[in-house]
Amino acid sequence: MSINHGRLDRFISERCQINRKDVRLLLAQKRVLVDGVIASDTSLIINAFSQITLDQQLLQDNQPCYVMLHKPVGVVCATQDKQHNTVIDLLDVEHKESLHIVGRLDLNTSGLVLLTNDSRWSEWLTQPKQKVEKRYLVTLKNPLTVEYVTAFEQGIYFEYEDITTKPATLIILSPFQAEVILTEGRYHQIKRMFGRFRNEVMALHRISIGPYTLDNSLKVGESRLITLDFTPFKV
Repeated sequence: MSINHGRLDRFISERCQINRKDVRLLLAQKRVLVDGVIASDTSLIINAFSQITLDQQLLQDNQPCYVMLHKPVGVVCATQDKQHNTVIDLLDVEHKESLHIVGRLDLNTSGLVLLTNDSRWSEWLTQPKQKVEKRYLVTLKNPLTVEYVTAFEQGIYFEYEDITTKPATLIILSPFQAEVILTEGRYHQIKRMFGRFRNEVMALHRISIGPYTLDNSLKVGESRLITLDFTPFKV
C-alpha cells in the first residue's frame, strides 16, 4: 500500500488483511512502532515515509528520493513511450519506476527536470498558489525589442482559452536570446507568448524551478540525487 497521508489503523488493516478491531488490539499490546515509537492511537496520521513495524517486522520503510536531470531535446517527459526515450530511461537510480515527474517539458525543450517519489514535494513545487518561479533561456528567430518586455509584464491574451497570462519577466540577453521567468505553466506557453510577435522560438532550455537550479556539471542526459536543505512542505 502506498499513501500520501492516512490513518495508521487503515494502513495496518489493509497491509495485514485484518479488521480494525484486531488492529486496536495490536496497538493495545504495544506491538506496533511508528518511526521507532510505540503507537497507541488508531487514528494516528502516517505518510508514505513513516517507518512502520509490527512485532519487529517491517511493514513499510520507504525512503524519499529527489532527482535532478539534464533533459536532452528528443526525450519525452513520460514514464513510458513507444516512439521515444523517456526521462525515466535516462536515470541511473534505484527504484526509478516509482518516480514521477515534477513539471514536464515538451519533446523539443531541454534543461532541468525534477523527479521524485514524494508527492508532498512535487505538489509544493507545482501548486499555482505557491507561485514557484521557473526560469528559461530562449533563443529566437527574430531580434528582440523592449516591446517584448512590456508585453510579458502585462500578460498576453490567449484567445483560444480566453485567458491572459500572469505577469512574466523577460530579460533581453542579446538580440536573439532572452531569459524568461514564469510562475505558471500553460501548454506551450513561452512559444505562444512569442507567437504574439510572430517570432519563432528556435531553442528553449529550462534553467531552474524555484530554488533548484540545473547543475552546470551535469552533462546532457545525466542526473544526480538532490538533498533537501529545508522542508518547504508540511510533513
